[in-house]
Amino acid sequence: MIKIAIDAMGGDYAPQAIVAGAELARDASQNDVEYILFGDQQQIEPLVKNQEHIQIVHADEVIEMDDEPVRAVNKKKRASLVLAAQAVRDGEADLLLSAGNTGALMVAGLLIIGRMRGISRPGLIVTLPVVDNDQGFTMIDAGANADAKVENVLQYAQLGKLYSQLVRKIDNPRIGLINNGTEPDKGDVNHRKMYEELEKMGQAGELNFIGNVEARDLLHNVTDVAVTDGFTGNAALKGIEGSALAVVNMIKDSINDGGIREKLGGLLLKPALKQIAQKMDYTRYGGSVLLGLKAPVIKTHGNSNAKTIFYALQSAAEVANSNLVHGIAMQFHADQQQK
Repeated sequence: MIKIAIDAMGGDYAPQAIVAGAELARDASQNDVEYILFGDQQQIEPLVKNQEHIQIVHADEVIEMDDEPVRAVNKKKRASLVLAAQAVRDGEADLLLSAGNTGALMVAGLLIIGRMRGISRPGLIVTLPVVDNDQGFTMIDAGANADAKVENVLQYAQLGKLYSQLVRKIDNPRIGLINNGTEPDKGDVNHRKMYEELEKMGQAGELNFIGNVEARDLLHNVTDVAVTDGFTGNAALKGIEGSALAVVNMIKDSINDGGIREKLGGLLLKPALKQIAQKMDYTRYGGSVLLGLKAPVIKTHGNSNAKTIFYALQSAAEVANSNLVHGIAMQFHADQQQK
């Protein structure tokens, strides 16, 4: 049975949204997942409608969104996030999920769960929708390391490939490097070096490297894995999310502020707009996964509601069932032996 350690006190709507999302996931699963909620028992217990496959572990402290990550993890030994990470480290759970402080989650992952041998810097991978299919694409690094070196990005490409193969079931995923143009000589010195090294890996048959991709084309199915440094990836991610929300809001405002013609048009377009909104809803792809640790760590949005937590927990179960950590360990162990 898969056991998921959940920081029940992390996020804007915790613990209500976390508990509700866990119950939705439990009701939709095949009774092969145990959800372990770490947090204030007095707050959590009354929210649980059915305790089947749900366990509560009391935590005295909470790491707040504005806490300094390293200090919080080191000082708040009884925090829900810290206890959840310790459960994963000790083998009492298979992976960790939180909607709380992103920095603290990464610190807990590194200091408590531990970095996998052979990985220089873990990377955050996120799955996003595309316009013309339901498969979407993944991007790594989505914000774990702003100052990534060339070697880090090469590892991200390998991690992205393994994630796509083992979790998303894509046999030979296309790997594209996010750059400010598609030509090989585009970008700064680092990005040109990244391109050269990724091209070598492609020629050696290690990756299906397709070259540079531009951020504006990501939603048009140009690649299966968009690889980049954390600064660029996080900026691209927030740009995509912000643009999607802005377009939806503009359409709503245009209809609501318009006259009878606009309202009638909105009524006629409602089924199509609803279908588009569902297709481009990034929350249904689950949370971001911090790859390169000894066990998966999943981060979902701080403003996650019950539906978002439900999707994230479904994604967490898929990751656990994929044997991803073993696959990464085997790949990077083989790479070290070759060196």
